[in-house]
Amino acid sequence: MDSVENKVALVTGSSSGIGKAAAIALKEAGFIVYATAPNADDLADLKAKGCETLSLDVTDENAAREAIRTAESHNGAVQVLVNNAGYGQYGPIEEIPIDDIRQNFEVNVFGLLRLCQLVLPKMREAGGGRIINVSSVAAGQRNLPRDETRR
Repeated sequence: MDSVENKVALVTGSSSGIGKAAAIALKEAGFIVYATAPNADDLADLKAKGCETLSLDVTDENAAREAIRTAESHNGAVQVLVNNAGYGQYGPIEEIPIDDIRQNFEVNVFGLLRLCQLVLPKMREAGGGRIINVSSVAAGQRNLPRDETRR
């Protein structure tokens, strides 16, 4: 990518881990970074590093639209979207309530897809951009005794 001056990046799931590291790296590279998480209070350290911070639950259509609108207000398009929001759903399939599984898909799949849909039109108008989708089979994995991890 050429000069990043005035280029905008939006990172979901920025409160820890890969999302936080991505927000910091993009800020250090010169991007205007919108770091997001469901609770903006969890982003105070990124705000102190110069990131813009927004509360964003990726399953909330209005919040998603507003976050993209806010990020696009700087120069018309988000140049980098890092879809990092997500969490793991663990347990024997017959014991997990179906509503919990639906919620997991809302965050990990449909939230990611919707943000892509929201940034792509302006990216296309601008002539390009990058979407980075982060996924894991162990998102937010808790420490399990060794014998439980093999089930």
